[in-house]
Amino acid sequence: MSFAAFETEIAKVNDILCAVNLLTWDSRTMMPAGGVEARGKQIATLAGLARDLATGDTMQRAIEGARGELKGVPAADIRIVAVEQAADAIGTLSRIPASLVAAAAELKTVAQSAWAKARAANDFQSFALFLERTMEMQREIAGAIGYAEHPYDALVATYEPGMNWSRLRELYAELQRALIPLLNEARQAKVRNEILDRAYPVEQQRAFSSAMATRFGYDFGRGRLDDTVHPFEISFTRSDVRITGRFRETWLPGGLFAVWHEAGHGIYEQGIAEQFSRSVFTTDFVNLYAVGGTSFGTHESQSRLWENRVGRSRRFWELHFGDLKAAFPDQLSDVSVGEFWQAVNAARPSLIRVEADELTYDFHIMLRSEIEAGLMAGDIRVADLPDIWREKIKAYLGLDVSTDTQGVLQDVHWSSGMVGSFPTYTIGNIMSSQFFAAARKETAVEKGLDAGEYAPLKSWLNEHVHQHGRSKSPSEILIAATGSDLSATAYIDDLKRKVGELTA
Repeated sequence: MSFAAFETEIAKVNDILCAVNLLTWDSRTMMPAGGVEARGKQIATLAGLARDLATGDTMQRAIEGARGELKGVPAADIRIVAVEQAADAIGTLSRIPASLVAAAAELKTVAQSAWAKARAANDFQSFALFLERTMEMQREIAGAIGYAEHPYDALVATYEPGMNWSRLRELYAELQRALIPLLNEARQAKVRNEILDRAYPVEQQRAFSSAMATRFGYDFGRGRLDDTVHPFEISFTRSDVRITGRFRETWLPGGLFAVWHEAGHGIYEQGIAEQFSRSVFTTDFVNLYAVGGTSFGTHESQSRLWENRVGRSRRFWELHFGDLKAAFPDQLSDVSVGEFWQAVNAARPSLIRVEADELTYDFHIMLRSEIEAGLMAGDIRVADLPDIWREKIKAYLGLDVSTDTQGVLQDVHWSSGMVGSFPTYTIGNIMSSQFFAAARKETAVEKGLDAGEYAPLKSWLNEHVHQHGRSKSPSEILIAATGSDLSATAYIDDLKRKVGELTA
């Protein structure tokens, strides 16, 4: 067999996983409630087929055939990288029993539906059994993958290669030392928060947020925006990259910034090199997921960059507040651009992660990471989660959780089996500042930001981050683009500057 045969086998797996993505998108946007059980089985069947193809004899022969054809070719050759990367990832996947892969895939769809109903009804107990099963399966998966110190390490590393619970705790401790005094300082600022709670018609929110997403570079010719319970982005190759939003009439930032966040994810996937479509470099074999981003943390860096580094910057609103005011003339008639900028950046501790301000967001991630690690180690029981959640929110943010809908039921991730993915949000925050600082060193990028022209920034990200897909590791991309591996310094500096401006 040849390298071309290897590429053909990989493309088959990617095609199936893109079909799974499509079914997943439909189940979270348009599928009628009655379709849940059948959809779970459909996804389980396809996930099982993808695993069988990836781990089967034909794929192994294709890998060995490609190795033979490429014998003597330098290790840095992109073809060698593809073959060895596939062999390593498929080796990990092979350790996870086929029956477990299929069961986890079927449970995911059913559990997501149960979660959505439980969330709407504020009924954690109706979801608890599904979560128990999910955690049992995730512990089995972690055991099959293997780990040296903590079962959480195995899962975290599938989303962020090279990361583990020990390193995360060090990172969280560093952030806490910086964030707590900054949060205390920021809360002293006098801000007109009430202006964000006025009645902003949803259609105008959708139109404005979509127009800005287009200016950032999200291509609606290869994408679309739909409503969902919990915003997400998902792709079926770079040619079809879809985003979702959740709009509330009385909370303007929730709709705007969620769309820009997901557009950042979408811009990443649309920017993957075309030749990588249906290849190793757009396939996550371990999680059986068709995705071009090199890691979840790198993906989050792109969404948080557009959402926070650009969308919450003072210059952005100096340039575009007039457009927002034109969309909402009655609601914003008594509001200045400075007051609005302060309001969307104010330290406003919230029970809801996706609506959290920058200074409190990472505390939401720390809370979830601690709970996940405890569940994986068996130190925390699912039945105790609502109370544990309340205790941790009180300790971190001083807030009282009155309903499970606003507490333990607010995120879709656990129902999706994505245990270990939450830390990547904080990793993404950190990376976003590193990438943004490096990009702004280029005159064209800085001038573009000052003029409201975002093509230079998008082009820089396309070149230094997006195009590589999964052909390079997160660290390789970060170091090449910024000159440094993961470091919280730039992120903390960004937050310090913002607090200084808010309290000036």
